[in-house]
Amino acid sequence: MGLLKIDHIRAILRMPEVGERFHALYKRDWNEDDVRQMYVSFEKHLFASLEDFTAPIPGVLETMDVLRGQGIKVGSTTGYTGRMMEVVRPGAAAKGYVVDNLVTPDGLPAGRPAPYMIYKNMIDLAIPSVDEVVKVGDTIADIKEGVNAKVWSVGLITGSNEMGLTREEYDSRPAAYWEPLKREVRGRMQEAGAHFVLDSIAELPACIEEINRIMNMAK
Repeated sequence: MGLLKIDHIRAILRMPEVGERFHALYKRDWNEDDVRQMYVSFEKHLFASLEDFTAPIPGVLETMDVLRGQGIKVGSTTGYTGRMMEVVRPGAAAKGYVVDNLVTPDGLPAGRPAPYMIYKNMIDLAIPSVDEVVKVGDTIADIKEGVNAKVWSVGLITGSNEMGLTREEYDSRPAAYWEPLKREVRGRMQEAGAHFVLDSIAELPACIEEINRIMNMAK
């Protein structure tokens, strides 16, 4: 997850099992025409449901209030296109989630895990140094986006795409039940290059304090 949506389709088709099933059904390998046709169909279904999935994960709004109180700007990158975000952005805003800047992959050389959306946020928000940027995300593509941009890259576990659980599924069991899965997700994020991996978004202000401490020690 976390990629530009058409790249998701390519990634799925590259899975050996999916590629084999495609070949068995159509007696040929898939090609870019297939990708484009699938994407058109996918977009129709996605637009029909986008507005239903705009609620921020627990703790995000409170954490953003803390960060903004410290003068920290909040920029966003996404795997959605600009047209998709025209649906998502007002839906999220109605629930209290408003960022200082939003960048989509439209018009850029590539989406995640390439660094261009981060760089565009830096330009739009007048951030002069990658050392002053913390990329926070819940997918491996997010982590790699931060690593490729040479900024601080921070992974989130609880509620993440990498855990693959709905809120209802997560809440149906005690927190301890999910610890083995959390360790697995933490390992994947660390392997992808994350500087820090947090259990929840509520830990982010303390993480940023630690980043500032490390940077001050290096001066």
